[in-house]
Amino acid sequence: MPAYRAYIETIEATFLGLVKQIPGITVGPISSSAKHPLLSCDIDIDQVDQIHGFEVPLTAASGEQWTVIVLTRASGEPRLIRESCARLTSLINSKLKRDRLYPVVAATYIGKRAALICKEMNVGYLDLSGNCRLAFDSIFIEKEVPENKNIEKRPLRSVFSPKSSRVVRLLLENPDRGWPVQDLAKSAQISLGLASKVKQRLLSLDFAIAPDDGLKLREPENVLAAWSHSYSYKDNEMLECYARGGQYELEGHLNDYCNQHETDYALTLFSAANRIAPFVRGLSLSTAYIDGDLHKVAADLGWKPVPSGANFIILKPRDPFILRGVQSDLENWPGKVVSDIQLYLDLANHKTRGAEAAEFLLERRILPNWSAAARTRGAIA
Repeated sequence: MPAYRAYIETIEATFLGLVKQIPGITVGPISSSAKHPLLSCDIDIDQVDQIHGFEVPLTAASGEQWTVIVLTRASGEPRLIRESCARLTSLINSKLKRDRLYPVVAATYIGKRAALICKEMNVGYLDLSGNCRLAFDSIFIEKEVPENKNIEKRPLRSVFSPKSSRVVRLLLENPDRGWPVQDLAKSAQISLGLASKVKQRLLSLDFAIAPDDGLKLREPENVLAAWSHSYSYKDNEMLECYARGGQYELEGHLNDYCNQHETDYALTLFSAANRIAPFVRGLSLSTAYIDGDLHKVAADLGWKPVPSGANFIILKPRDPFILRGVQSDLENWPGKVVSDIQLYLDLANHKTRGAEAAEFLLERRILPNWSAAARTRGAIA
């Protein structure tokens, strides 16, 4: 990011360029709002939490006089954007003549989640990639740019990378539970440092809150959906096989083999969905995770690896937590299937009606289980 003062000048120029495109509008000179305690800060050091403000008087085509109050941030992290919107709302509510004041947040880049926060809080926004929304008087401008042209450094590569996602998985298992970071590190089998970084990243993305009882997800359904967009079952080692026999017969053979060899496994995709939340019928392709040598398992079972025409896909989980929370003792099935969370992730991007099957699973099992866990926790408290 450029020096912060130069960055502010760029934001100011971007804003002026935007509003001057509006027909019939008269724009006055920019004046700094940094003297206001809600907007001011020391801007001598370039940091992601820098705050600066400026005001622009303008006359709309209707003849009404407005003052646009713009708060700039060096980062468009959703958490910071929510905080900025709250600052602006507080500032405007403190003014006697607040009916002609319009708040705007500006940052290097404002993604979809940050933009949604602004809309929910009735605050305009703009960034240096071209995303913007202004909606007041007779003025309405909205533009969405799919690509961030000004990539910002992140404190963690991704909360959905294999080890980091262990934290997310734990939080999704029971969203109503608060997790101290030490407990997260221990249960996720990761370092305390990584657990702390994931916590800060979740807070920065506005995915989580941190009340006294520990870290919790703000909107677990949205977090699960975001994770599914970054995940594909194809990222795991995969072997496509052909075997003689019916679907349930082959799945039974795999169950018997893994039990005999004390090998962890679980059905997934539609093989699992058919057992716990059937939605798509007529698919004869089976899929399972196996924590072992895939080629050896296939050879032992007499299954033939094939480049096409497979009727059984076996996967080696890239992270052992993929097999966390496997489900057994199912009705009419003595074997195992993956957890509901893992099944949702696997189904969500499958080309054969996977998204529909994932939503069906969410509505029929995941959301009711979350609600039941919350009620149980409330009763204990």
